[in-house]
Amino acid sequence: MSTPSTAAQGPLAGIKVIELAGIGPGPHAALLLADLGADVVRVQRAGQLPGGFSRPQLRGRTIVEADLKDPADIAKVLRLIERADVLIEGFRPGVTERMGLGPDDALARNPRLVYGRMTGWGQEGPLADRAGHDINYISRTGVLHAIGRKGERPVPPLNMVGDFGGGSMFLVFGILAALIERQSSGEGQVVDAAMVDGALALSHMIWGMRGYGAWSEERGVNLLDTGMAFYDTYETADGKYMAVGAIEPQFYAQLLAGLEIDPEGLPYQLDPAGQDTLRKLFTERFRAKTREEWTQIFAGTDACVSPVLTFTEATHDEHIVARGSLIELEDITQHAPAPRFSRTPNEIPAAPPTTATPIESVWAD
Repeated sequence: MSTPSTAAQGPLAGIKVIELAGIGPGPHAALLLADLGADVVRVQRAGQLPGGFSRPQLRGRTIVEADLKDPADIAKVLRLIERADVLIEGFRPGVTERMGLGPDDALARNPRLVYGRMTGWGQEGPLADRAGHDINYISRTGVLHAIGRKGERPVPPLNMVGDFGGGSMFLVFGILAALIERQSSGEGQVVDAAMVDGALALSHMIWGMRGYGAWSEERGVNLLDTGMAFYDTYETADGKYMAVGAIEPQFYAQLLAGLEIDPEGLPYQLDPAGQDTLRKLFTERFRAKTREEWTQIFAGTDACVSPVLTFTEATHDEHIVARGSLIELEDITQHAPAPRFSRTPNEIPAAPPTTATPIESVWAD
């Protein structure tokens, strides 16, 4: 695995970001911007340096302390805002306004500021003031209903679809778009990033299939929800699993070849009525060999068959290791900066700070 570098560079080098401390997708968005070279300053309460599993998310940052209920400290943050390009906040609607750090206050100090707001429900709407988590945001979009096996209850996809896929990634997307627009207008603006909106955008393909009558509301009977035998996971002889995604006919043919199944007399690949027969056959074949044996059989083919690895096993995967996709910071394994750039490459981020920096010294002339 790669080791940290002290150099600071990347496509966002020179961009100054203020992060008002929060949890989940807000800090993740700040992490991604820092990974791309932005100078990210996290403002948080005194004595609140995060530990435990939240600490790795603070890599590549400067941390300052401020009491956001104290007018004197608010004034210090406003002075930082005057020098910043971006501000990120993840409070409920109206909270930063009551602090004196809302968009009107911030843009009055710095008209070029991009003010990024990260919420679950958005800045308006009947649920805007309500609490929630990833599972709640995706439950109202139809996404959660679609994830699970036939006849079984919906399964939360960890917290990747709402918090991070539909949340922080769309916040970063919006911030970068606003920074590009600012180059021509000279003006900043507010980015309203809502996880419910982002989750809907991520599910665009399913909405499209639904619109053409190619997606059923019934769970576990569709192309990508384990309804098709060629897009599923199968247990191996050693109690592990292989993932199969042989959608295209030419890839499906290689799947059958690897499993030593004669296609003659089989149900048509996409026939819903034939999926139970195919699934039973695939299940029996995969259980005949270990995961490693199947991995070797399908190595070098386009059958779209791969081993299902644990997080620990993924740290040793030959492809991930070859690309240096995981790094070690403070003995914690975590992702390397992504994506990668040819001319302004990302550097390995610095470990999270262990002490706060005096706010007066940040971006001082």
